[in-house]
Amino acid sequence: MNILLIGSGGREHALAWKIAQSPLLQTLFIAPGNGGMTELGTLTDLNTSDHQAVINFVQANNIELVVVGPEAPLVAGLVDDLETAGIKAFGPKQAAAALEGSKGFTKDICKDYNIPTARYGRFDTLEAAKAYAEQQGAPLVVKADGLAAGKGVIMAQTIQEALTAIEDCFSGSFGQAGAEVVIEETLYGPEASFFVLTDGTNALPLATAQDHKRAFDGDKGPNTGGMGAYSPAPIMTDALIEQTMATIIAPTIKAMQDKGTPYKGVLYAGLMLTEEGPKLIEYNARFGDPECQVLMMRLASDLVPALLATANGTLDQLSLEWHKTPALTVVMATKGYPGGYEKGSQIKGLGKASAPENIEIFHAGTALENGAVLATGGRVLNITSRARTIQQAQAQAYQAIEKIDWPEGFYRTDIAWRALQET
Repeated sequence: MNILLIGSGGREHALAWKIAQSPLLQTLFIAPGNGGMTELGTLTDLNTSDHQAVINFVQANNIELVVVGPEAPLVAGLVDDLETAGIKAFGPKQAAAALEGSKGFTKDICKDYNIPTARYGRFDTLEAAKAYAEQQGAPLVVKADGLAAGKGVIMAQTIQEALTAIEDCFSGSFGQAGAEVVIEETLYGPEASFFVLTDGTNALPLATAQDHKRAFDGDKGPNTGGMGAYSPAPIMTDALIEQTMATIIAPTIKAMQDKGTPYKGVLYAGLMLTEEGPKLIEYNARFGDPECQVLMMRLASDLVPALLATANGTLDQLSLEWHKTPALTVVMATKGYPGGYEKGSQIKGLGKASAPENIEIFHAGTALENGAVLATGGRVLNITSRARTIQQAQAQAYQAIEKIDWPEGFYRTDIAWRALQET
């Protein structure tokens, strides 16, 4: 079958790598892709924000499944338009993607369905938001309601920091995403990423993972889209998985059914494992990045039947096999990220770095120009390893990084430190 994968990041490179292994695949088209994905499929500069252009491309190339990687096309309703045109797609429709597209929407579902989460307030005016923050007291978490490319969450340790964050949201620092603000109590405990596939009725848990949001070693510095991840997450015991499914995932799926907008796709729950049990921090309507990279490294089964079962509503007939060995990924980012950074620096040594078995380098922000790999984004490479132990996976990944010649890049040196403490 012919498949179209939409996206250009490390998550999509990992998905393309796994889809390309499927015996069901005839041709993989990738729009737009990046500099590392050229050998996995046919890259196209299709304008994915032009839904009719996507439909025309799909029909012209006899594509039987469209896999939507990033959140923006989902929130923009691409899956709705594809399905209206009779095209099968993996990913939630626009109304269901509001679980990521609006933090306030998700918090209200948590309230209505007794899903454990942080106490919160939701506001569309500056004055009301500031008054609530002052009433609650610090520390607080201030969130822009909409999509802010992973940058719309501010951990405010003082009231002044909270007030400044609220003012930034309403002044347009996060664009339309900050038109509404959610203010939450601060939760304490380790975080975990929990993924399920759901066809709107059935839910199939995937492997567990943990990521590192802070830019620098020791979980210091500003929040980022993710500087590394590992799977499995030792802290997610079978009992915690069962509790998460019962108290968070199942009620959410029921809520979306009750609203007449069933959720189909991958549902990614960011969890805080508090002393009271797992609580929902937020939902994402797509695979995590960089968690997807370690999940794909550990997935032993063919991914394509799982994507099809999710779209077809037949997940109850499917099971997945996972490699028992752990996987780890280290993100290399351009110096300055998540703030301002220079584009266009050349990266060398990728061939040597990726030569060892069980090392894959998934590209995120790269372009290929005249045979040279250039950095075009903030998060640029995902050096991903699978090994017998998490210690060995970590060592392999950093040995590979040492072979990469890119003075303009930086990375954390302590990915999986939590897992190493627990083993």
